[in-house]
Formats: sequence, C-alpha cells, structure tokens
Amino acid sequence: MRRISISLCIVASLFFPSCILPAFARNDSDTAAKSARKKNQAATPKLALDGFDDFMTQVLKDWKVPGVALGAVKDGKVILLKGYGYRDLEKQLPVTPNTLFAVGSITKSFTVTLLGMEMDEGKVDWDKPVRNYLPDFRMYDPVLTEQLLMRDLITHRSGLPRHDLVWYSSDFPREDLLRRLQFLEPNKPLRSRFQYNNLMFMTAGYIAGQLNGKSWEDSVRERILVPLGMNGTTFSEKATQAAPDFAQPYQKGNDVKSDVKRMPFDEQCPDTCALGPAGEINSSVADMSRYVLFHLNKGKVEGKTLLSENNATQMQTPQMVIPGAPDFKEQSENSYGMGFFISSYRGHKQVEHGGNIDGFSADMIFLPNDGIGVVVLTNLDETAVPYVVANNVLDRLLGMDQVPWSQRYLDQEMKAKESEQEAKNKNYTPHKTGTHPSHDLKEYTGDYGNPGYGVVSIAEDGDHFKMTLNRMTKRLEHLHYDVFQVPDDPFDQFAKLRVMFFSDANGDIASLSMPLETNVKDIVFARLPDKQLTERSFIAAFTGQYELPSSPTPFTVSLRGEHTLIFSTPGSPDVELIPKRGTTFDLKDQSGVSLEFKRDEAGKVVEAALSDNGTTVVLKRK
Repeated sequence: MRRISISLCIVASLFFPSCILPAFARNDSDTAAKSARKKNQAATPKLALDGFDDFMTQVLKDWKVPGVALGAVKDGKVILLKGYGYRDLEKQLPVTPNTLFAVGSITKSFTVTLLGMEMDEGKVDWDKPVRNYLPDFRMYDPVLTEQLLMRDLITHRSGLPRHDLVWYSSDFPREDLLRRLQFLEPNKPLRSRFQYNNLMFMTAGYIAGQLNGKSWEDSVRERILVPLGMNGTTFSEKATQAAPDFAQPYQKGNDVKSDVKRMPFDEQCPDTCALGPAGEINSSVADMSRYVLFHLNKGKVEGKTLLSENNATQMQTPQMVIPGAPDFKEQSENSYGMGFFISSYRGHKQVEHGGNIDGFSADMIFLPNDGIGVVVLTNLDETAVPYVVANNVLDRLLGMDQVPWSQRYLDQEMKAKESEQEAKNKNYTPHKTGTHPSHDLKEYTGDYGNPGYGVVSIAEDGDHFKMTLNRMTKRLEHLHYDVFQVPDDPFDQFAKLRVMFFSDANGDIASLSMPLETNVKDIVFARLPDKQLTERSFIAAFTGQYELPSSPTPFTVSLRGEHTLIFSTPGSPDVELIPKRGTTFDLKDQSGVSLEFKRDEAGKVVEAALSDNGTTVVLKRK
C-alpha cells in the first residue's frame, strides 16, 4: 500500500510540484531500493550458476576435452573465473583462471580495436584505399588493387577466398605474404559476398603497426594490453611456454571412437607468426574478461576512453551479411561487423568471435544490451565445446530455460562422422582400381613452384613419395593413374589430399596441381629447373660453337653473367636459354623449341639436339 502511495505521489509531482516526499521517506525508500537491487544483482548470478559445475563435468566427459577455462561478466563486474579439467593431461595439471590458451581468431578484434584507436587520431580512415597506407600493395586484379578499402580488409568482403595454405604451410615473413597476395586468385567481385580471410586481417594488422611506428605486436601490447591490465597475455608460443601456467594443445581424430592425442607446439613459429594480427594472441580468462568488459563499455576502461564510442559501436554493427539460415530456432541470421560476428541469441543482440588454431578452440560472446559477456577457452582442436559452454552460461544469466546445446552439437558431430564412415564402407569414394603411374617414380621427383603458394618438393620414399610444401611434409601414395594421395589418418587434417601430375608435349612431367583452395581452380605448381642448371660450374661446359646443318655459319652458346646461357646466331637477336632439367633448356619466347646438350662416355659435351615442335636435328660441337 505504501509503495502505491509513493508511486502516485512521484507521478503527481510531475504536474504538482507541491507533492513532495518527506526527506525521511525519500532517503529510506532510496536506500531500501538500492539495497534490494544490490542484493538481487549479487544473488542472481550465483543462483543462476547453481549446478553449473556438474554440467561442466558432463561436458568434459562427453566431449573428451582435456581442459576448459571460463570467464563470465555481468553488469560491469566479473562474476566467475574458473578452470575445469587439465591444462596438461599427462601431468594432471589443472586449468586455472590464469592458464594461457591460444585464443585464435578472437585476435582479429584486437587488430580492429588498434586501427580504431588510430582512426580516432586521424592516422587512418576506414573508407580510404589500402594503397593510401601501403603503396606497394598489390592484388591479383589491378582494379581490386586500387579499389580495396581499409574497411574491406576487416569485414571479409575482399572477393578473395581463404587461401590459408599459403601461410599455414610456410614460414614466409609478413612482408613476403603481402607480396604473394598479387598471385592469389579471387573468386567473387569486391563486396559481393562474405568470405572469411585471414590474409586480409594480416594486412590490416601490418598497416596498423606501420601507422603506430612499431610492430603490430608492440602496438597492441602498448595500446590495449597494458591499459587493460592484461599482463599475462602473450604473442608467441615461446613466451607462452615460458609462463608458469599454460595449456598444452590436444586434438581428437576424425574417427567417431577416437581418443585425445597431444599435439606439438609449432616449432617453426616460436617467437612471432607472420599471420599474427589474424590469430596470434594467447591469453587467459582472467585477462580476457577485462577485454570483454572493455567492449561492453564501448571502449572505456575505468572511466578512461581508449577507443571512441563511435568506432566501438561500428565494430558491433553489421557491415556484411553472411548468407545462410541458422541451424536452430534460438539463433538468428548472421552478419559481420568489424572484427566481430553480429547476430541475436534468443532475441538478445549478440556480438561474438570464435577462435580455432592448432590444439585450441575458443569463443568470446557478449550481449551488449544485457551487460553479459562470456569467454570460454579450451585446449582441444576444432571442438564445439566453447559454444556449448558459452550458450549454457547465457541461458542461465538470462534466466531462461537451458537449451540442450551439448546434445545437439554431439548429435551433429556423430551424424557427420557416421555418414562419412558409411560412404567409406560403401566404397563411394572416387577411385579407379588397377591403374599405375605413366612414368617411373624418379621422373616425378623434383621441385615445383607457384608464385603465391611457394615450392613443392617431391622425393622418392621407397615405393611412395615424400612431398614437402614449404615446411610441411607429407607422405604420398599412388591412388590412380598420375594421381597420388596423402594416406588416410584420423589425426591428419590433410589426409586424402590429392596431388595430380601432368606431362608436357614431350612426355615429361611438367607440373602438378592440388585443390588447396576449393573456391578457385586447383593450384598449379610448374616444375622448376634442376638446381644444377643455374650453377656456373655445371653450365660452363655447354658454352662453345655448334654447327647448324642448314647453315655454314655456326651458332654460339655463351655465358651472360654468372648463371645465364645465351644462344646466338650472326645477324639475329640473342635468345636466352631457360633451364629445364637434366641438360635441357627451352629457348625463351619460342614455344615448343628446346636445346639438349649431349655428352660422350667420358662426360665431354660433344653435340646438342635442337627440337622444334617435334622436329629434331643434331648440332655438332666445333
């Protein structure tokens, strides 16, 4: 009754100023209300998370995930920091709130945050061309080179598909990856379709570092990590493994009954990785909870603005539609902001980004209109556990019934694996039996190059091949005809990758191709010349004069510089000899014309065979 009268008087006071509450009534009521609110705010999360530990015990068991770290925030405060399971399964070391995990692609939002800070300072503009800040920038299409904007880099709308094997298989420096972009084929027009791309984010991060006068890593540390107090966060596996509390990476095979297996850290990328701005950060839920609060507070920390509210809001606003309907009714259609995915969860606006990198899976979700945020870090490769756990926490903190996310995702995974096994059992996999390679195995060996993807080396390994793509080595077995395949292995993500060899008009193996990017044509690697054909000590023996059967005037083979042979005839322009293999060279810009030097039994060069599109003549050395 008292509440009604007070409420009526408050309403009346809007029209009749004389209707004023007595001082004691105002103070007592305000104090009581504030006290009740504080009590409810403190009690609600605790009550909502009642039984959560039992839920996590079942999740770890069902998904065979070694360890999970969880951070949750609500109404500007951290309400839960906890570890479950083990950061090191073999040593039975428990996960703690300070355990370092790779956060993978959550890193992308750090890159956009840094660029946003630089935009606030007038150093960059989202809607200016990339070439304004990186003059040497080149894409496959010259028009795309000129029109690509900074905003395009961070919204996955460049028209370029992933081409991830360029960086994943290599240790190319950041500048080299930038140079190779011009050789990577796009498959869509600019801004026509969402296509996730790590290389574009790497480019954005490189520019952000340059604008700050430092590396991307130092810039993020100085402008984000230090102000937010994220003191444990690192940028390298070396630094992570030097910390007292870090998680070991694990993977689970593709087989339905597969157990968990320890993965090695990437020894080729110990200090910093070229792709860093797209996925290099390692952090803990203690640190990441600070980062979630920073974005929930639209760029502010402890009352200080690090990122303008305008740019913080743009990050959380749809920029690019993502085609496709949601799998479940609780989810909405998806879009991408700037470094974040934007959707809704059970009617509540959701801002999110996941992360998957060798041995680790993560997710960071926040509901900006509800003041709720969740970070889930795990040490298992490509698992749905972060989404299962995060969604359950959201259900609880929103006061809604708990959706059986774990069972839903388990069912999806099981059905996919059972379907794959069924196809295998029914022999539906394309395979022509009873065939054999068209050449002796030794004729396939050598180096093959692609200006974007690097070098593939093929070497004999008993009855099979050993294939090395940059720094990644795989075994190849014969599948059919001139197609070879990486053996089936539930723990190898490259299992069943096919390599196809092609012959030229002369019957020599001249190239190979692999489906390294499924959204464009197979990536072709042209056979590279034998290394000895670029060594002066080897090719000097080919110099001299050779008699043409149809002319009294001989032609001359001479050295130009240290490594180049030149074919000369009087009165005609010199022709460069392009190294091929063995002792064979192609004549530059003359299709189908080659010159092969011949030795006698003593090893002396005595003649050459000049082939012109099927017609061959012998040239005697003078």
